Amino acid sequence: MASLRLTDSNLVLLRPSLGSSASPSFHVKPRHVARCLPQSRVSPRASLDHPSNSPAKSRRQFLGEAAAAAIPLSLGPLVSFPEAARSEEAPLADWERIYLPVNPGVVLLDIAFVPDDPNHGFLLGTRQTILETKDGGNTWFPRSIASAEDEDFNYRFNSISFKDKEGWIIGKPAILLYTSDAGENWQRIPLSSQLPGDMVYIKATGEQSAEMVTDEGAIYVTSNKGYNWKAAVQETVSATLNRTVSSGISGASYYTGTFNTVNRSPDGKYVAVSSRGNFYLTWQPGQPYWQPHNRAVARRIQNMGWRADGGLWLLARGGGLFLSKGTGINEEFEEVPVRSRGFGILDVGYRSKDEAWAAGGSGVLLRTTDGGRTWSRDKAADNIAANLYSVKFVNDTKGFVLGNDGVLLRYLG
Repeated sequence: MASLRLTDSNLVLLRPSLGSSASPSFHVKPRHVARCLPQSRVSPRASLDHPSNSPAKSRRQFLGEAAAAAIPLSLGPLVSFPEAARSEEAPLADWERIYLPVNPGVVLLDIAFVPDDPNHGFLLGTRQTILETKDGGNTWFPRSIASAEDEDFNYRFNSISFKDKEGWIIGKPAILLYTSDAGENWQRIPLSSQLPGDMVYIKATGEQSAEMVTDEGAIYVTSNKGYNWKAAVQETVSATLNRTVSSGISGASYYTGTFNTVNRSPDGKYVAVSSRGNFYLTWQPGQPYWQPHNRAVARRIQNMGWRADGGLWLLARGGGLFLSKGTGINEEFEEVPVRSRGFGILDVGYRSKDEAWAAGGSGVLLRTTDGGRTWSRDKAADNIAANLYSVKFVNDTKGFVLGNDGVLLRYLG
């Protein structure tokens, strides 16, 4: 088995936290006790409802009855509100916000559903966050996994993937969890202390089989439930760059040894962005090492991924969005005009070959219906006080946007 050893520093992702809070709103009805209603079901202002057949009243009578109706609010028990404050946000046309039982500051990182039960899913994040749903993502509850709580670590769970009833979770510090019964029970799989880098991505590929990637470019595959792993890349990323610096890869000599982002295509190809964003790398099954590429844009790269047609998309720091010409791995890109209000775009997710959504800082949410040639902004999302880091479509009807401070948006279609 080949092994990879890179010695540079670990990847550090800076995820700014923007909090949001607002006072809850409710309706007041005469002669009835006030009740709390979900944000989406109330108007921005409290109202007074009266029977339509009531006789005309003077202004003094009206105010007197209204004051009497409000008395139970001051004399009754205190009203308990959800921990997650619900701000006065305009409704989104295609998305709804799902409020989660998490502490402020939690960054959501990945989401996956069991193929055999599309209502059953798991949501991962920082601060040892694992949430579970059994109604398609409408409500979530904390999930405790004993094997992930034995040690005094505050795990950051980075990635989750299911194939049939088998599932995998990876995190930092190094932890690997496996289930064979759709997540009812999870067991911890031991890992070698010599693993190069931090695990950032895992893909379930078959029975007891998975593919794992670290932030230092190691790609490993297993076919026996994770007890043995075989290296799919035969040369370290650092060694590749040392060999190709003379070939003209700009910025390769400044490589710090880690990836900033890495994304996998449905057919197993990878694209990764260097930690400084000054170049990118690709890998295809069967290649012995990563192939570095000069960036085709003036600004540094924020993120890259795969379009539904097999081409690449590229996000530049500062809000630029570029599409590669044609399909497959191509170094020629053209910029697409987007209105991101000056905030960076952080991720793109395709719902279909024509429709995709892009998300970014300060609630930026963009949509295309022509494969990415033109984009329109969902202005209602501007009021979401959070950075939106990831767009995940499970299928063409189920999608989610993950952000910081526990912000989760669910696609309505």
